[in-house]
Order: sequence, then C-alpha cells, then structure tokens
Amino acid sequence: MSDDEKSQEDAILRDEADIAADNNAVHDKDVYDKAVKRKRRISVTILSCALALAALLLLYAFLTRLLMPKYATDLVEGSMISQYYDEAGGHDVIFVGDCEVYANFSPMELYREAGITAWVRGSPQQLIWQSYYILEETFTYETPEAVVLNVNAMRYSEPVSEAYNRLTIDYMRWSPSKVGIIFASMTDEETFFSYVFPLMRYHSRFDELTQEDFDYLFTVNYSTWNGYQMNKEVNPVGTLPTERALADYSFGDICWEYLDKIRELCEENESELILIKAPSVYPYWYDEYDEQIQEYADTYGLSFYNFLDVADEIGIDYSTDTYDAGLHLNLSGATKLSVYFADILSEEHGIADHRGDADVAAEYDEKLRLYDEAAAE
Repeated sequence: MSDDEKSQEDAILRDEADIAADNNAVHDKDVYDKAVKRKRRISVTILSCALALAALLLLYAFLTRLLMPKYATDLVEGSMISQYYDEAGGHDVIFVGDCEVYANFSPMELYREAGITAWVRGSPQQLIWQSYYILEETFTYETPEAVVLNVNAMRYSEPVSEAYNRLTIDYMRWSPSKVGIIFASMTDEETFFSYVFPLMRYHSRFDELTQEDFDYLFTVNYSTWNGYQMNKEVNPVGTLPTERALADYSFGDICWEYLDKIRELCEENESELILIKAPSVYPYWYDEYDEQIQEYADTYGLSFYNFLDVADEIGIDYSTDTYDAGLHLNLSGATKLSVYFADILSEEHGIADHRGDADVAAEYDEKLRLYDEAAAE
C-alpha cells in the first residue's frame, strides 16, 4: 500500500472515529437528559407526597385541637395541669393532690403572708399514682424546697373514671411521666393510643362544639392563680356527716406503694415531703385513716397536718367559708387556711421569705394586684 493510500485510509478511520464519538456523545446526552428528567420526576413526586403528608398532619393537628375540650370557661379544672408549664421553675413549695388542694390553698396568700412562692399542681380526683407522675414531671422543671401532698387520695385504690383521667392527663406535655401516668390510670375501657391520638376519642364532638372551642382554639384561658381556683360563693354546711362504720379501714396496697414512691422521689431530689389533710368535712375522714397516716409519718420522720382537727384554731366558719356545703373552702376559707399554713411553712420548715427579692416582689406584687381585683369583683 502506497503512502497516499495509507494516508487516505487513516483519514477515513479518523472520520469514522469522529462520527462514532459524536454518536456516543449524542447518546450519552440523551441518557443524561433522561436521567435528569427521571430524577426531577422522582423529586417532584417525593415533594408532592411530603406536602400532602404535611397537609394531612396539619389537618389532623387542627381537628385534634378543635375537637379536644378546651376547659376554658366550662369545666376549667381540665386546664389546671397545663397552666403550670408557662411558669415552671422557681417555686419554694409544690402542692400535689385533688380538689382539696386547688380549692383550699392559695399561693397568693402564702406569698402575701410569708413571701413563699408556690404552685398547686392539683386536678379533680387526682389519684395517688397520678400525684406521683405529676411530681416526677415537676422535678424535671424545678426542685422545690418542699412538696405538700394531700392524703385524701389514699382512700382510692382503683381508677375512678375516664372522665377524671382526661381532666388530669390530656393536657400534660409528652414525657416518660405522661406515658407512666396513662398506663397507671387507664380504666378497662380505655386504650393508650386514644391518648396518643386524641382524635380517636373526641372525633364525635362535632355536634357538641361551642363558641368556646373556637375562641380558645389557639389560646389558653388562665383560670387559676398559681394553680388555685378562686371561688367566692357561699353555701354553708347544713348538717355535718355522721360516722358510719366500715368493714375495712385499710388503704390499698397500691396507695402505700405510690406513697413510698413519692417519699423516695422527694428524698432523691432533697425536697421535704409534707403530708396534709385539708379541712373538708365531706367525704368523712375517719380516725382510723388518720392513725395510719400518722404512723407512716412517724416511721419516716415526716410532718403530717390534719387541718380538720384545728379548723377552729384556723378560724374556719363552715357557715361562711365554704361554697359547696363543706366539700371545699371558698375564698374566705382558703385565705384563712393559707395564712395559717404559711406560718407553719415559714416557722417550722424554714421556707424562705422572698418579699425582699426585687425580681420576685415585682412579679408577685403584680399578681397580687390582679388577684385582689378579681377577689373584689
């Protein structure tokens, strides 16, 4: 093959190689473009699914909030537990228990009398195991000098009803303590998931919605004074309850178990546990109940105050100081009891007076101003 022929053949081969390269480039570009389009379709699909899921979650959250009872102007006891979170921390004393604490002890009067800062973490028919988990949760926010536990709940060793459970549990923030309180409190008819997904429980409230459900859809009505529910009505005691013999006066094992757990929890956090019995004449508090609590207090070196025994010394007049014939004290009675207990907390338990602290005084002076205005209305 001559040199010219060889050169021509090389040129042809180069042209064919260039054509092949161009074809490959075109093919690669087509493949790349298809890959890009496929990725875009996948991205759009994922984004669409994410947006749809987000919209469903938002709708679910909205419906849950709309249909859950607000406890703002009707049955306000259901919002008491939640009102604590905005002011958690910095309290000398935490009360736990049932209506005998939130109706009878006013932290405003504790501060006015002795400069004591306190919060009542009470709720209706709060059972002893519920007090434990609420206190456990409280210790994640603060460590008070003293914990005051009303022992009336020792008489109940089984869950009372779902309705009472909901008033205590629904508006607790999610935490291990909330999980614990749910499992400890559920009646046979309840399920854990109805607390995790409240819409399962309240989906049928569409026909029961009131203006309150819309007015307080995204806001909270603060109906207490550091957990104290003020009531100024007067409904005197007509007749005192009579003692009726019981077949068994002993408290249930579960009640003792959780009283031990509360005591141990306070010891671990170096908070003093103080046991009390509020001066409510209903339901009847038996001497046999009192003896068991006193024996427990003596065994573990705890203080126990039965205010029923010193109602006269406190100055309680059951013809003027109760709003429901002796179950709970009204503002007048709660003021007397709170002043009396403030002196005990100060003198016998060394709870500090913060009225000389400028920041605390500024906060509580404003609270007292509003509190007194509400009391005078």
